Amino acid sequence: MNEKALPDPAAQPAVQAVFGLALRRLRTEAGLSLRALGKASHYDFTRLSRAERGEHLVDPAVVRALDEALHSGGLLARIRSLAPPDPAPRRASRAAPGATMDAGSGDTVRLELRTADGRIVQVTLTRREFSHLLATGALRAVLPAGVTDLDQADRVRRMLDGPRRPDPQVLDYFRRLLAEHYTADKMLGPRQLLGPVMAQLDVLDGLRRHVAPGAEQPVLRLLTQYAEFAGWLHQDAGELPAALHWSDRASQWAQAAGDDEMVAYMLVRKSNIATLDSDPAAVIGLAAAAQQVRGDVSPKLIALASQQEARGWAQLGDVDRFRGCLDKAADLLRDHPDEVRPTAPVYLHSYDLSTLEEQSASAFRSAGDPTKAAAILERKIQETPAHLARDRVHLRAKLANVVVAGVDPDPLRAAELGIACVEVCRQSGSGRIAGELRALDRVLARRWPELPAARSLHEALAA
Repeated sequence: MNEKALPDPAAQPAVQAVFGLALRRLRTEAGLSLRALGKASHYDFTRLSRAERGEHLVDPAVVRALDEALHSGGLLARIRSLAPPDPAPRRASRAAPGATMDAGSGDTVRLELRTADGRIVQVTLTRREFSHLLATGALRAVLPAGVTDLDQADRVRRMLDGPRRPDPQVLDYFRRLLAEHYTADKMLGPRQLLGPVMAQLDVLDGLRRHVAPGAEQPVLRLLTQYAEFAGWLHQDAGELPAALHWSDRASQWAQAAGDDEMVAYMLVRKSNIATLDSDPAAVIGLAAAAQQVRGDVSPKLIALASQQEARGWAQLGDVDRFRGCLDKAADLLRDHPDEVRPTAPVYLHSYDLSTLEEQSASAFRSAGDPTKAAAILERKIQETPAHLARDRVHLRAKLANVVVAGVDPDPLRAAELGIACVEVCRQSGSGRIAGELRALDRVLARRWPELPAARSLHEALAA
């Protein structure tokens, strides 16, 4: 919620809907019945029920009591302040047209509201309610996550009004946001980014539905990139079914947009998910399929697919095929270092021989060469800037597992590396880091159960 807006009578139905949804979510999270909340706030619980349905707007004095009972840091009061000072006549206490909370129609927008202590309260509005919020003074306080520019928000509203051609400025706005998310991801991880990205994806999907037939390709291409990134964030959070779901959506939108390169890229992404799912056959098959996609596919993408195929062969212990695929990827990157189009997947713009080497470290470990893997990881940790906390810690967690995998293991160093990773793992919500640390914990508990540092790591993970 941002700065307070000037109340506008047209905003009241949408404000009632937002207030009711937020009230219901906060009450449910607090584990209170309507009767219990009514008793705590000294208010008729039947009126609270109507308020949750968007049919009644609670008096400001009572809202303060609700905020106190629900420990919501004044969130309800801020929402309530968006309504006109003199609400509509009593006959309007029934839900006005457009104020019905229809979360199941598929034509909805999800907003994220934050309490003073940082909790997120998600509410779902119909497109019509959303348009009211964008069109009135409620705009400044209840914008869809990520739409913080008033001019852009108004453009979004106009695109939602009816079928039309996409507004290039709106699409450029969301492209800039996505670029910022990619940069932030290396520092923050999925916990901080998933909410805003999913909300922005919701808005873009709404725009897709309101674009005139035949003019949807620019929106589809942008949706593909957002869905791919959503899949990546879910993967990094360790939520593989959700990662696969959004990767499938990205594939569908890429096919609809006629984007051959993104179609191939999504096969690589699904291959990467299969790596975490310990399915080397799928890793190899999907990566090989990416290399067979016909159309305008860059050599860099073929190199990435070949690298991913190498990971599958490493998991199967086929060292010759593993090295052959890595050599193919290196040759392609060496021969085509800068051959990437502006519209290519974001990852390809920074994919080079150095990235290939870093990404091959885990594969060398799987292929039985932990010494090579350790040398790569040590070097990459030194080269990664300190502000890229999530990336540095992921490399350290992988290194911790490597130093206990060789013929001369160092369990003390591995445990100390792991302990140093725990806090960033917790803050970022990275499932990849957590997976490495859990694997390390299991190895240390099995082979060196009496090592004090091993017990400290276990306790830190348990906490």
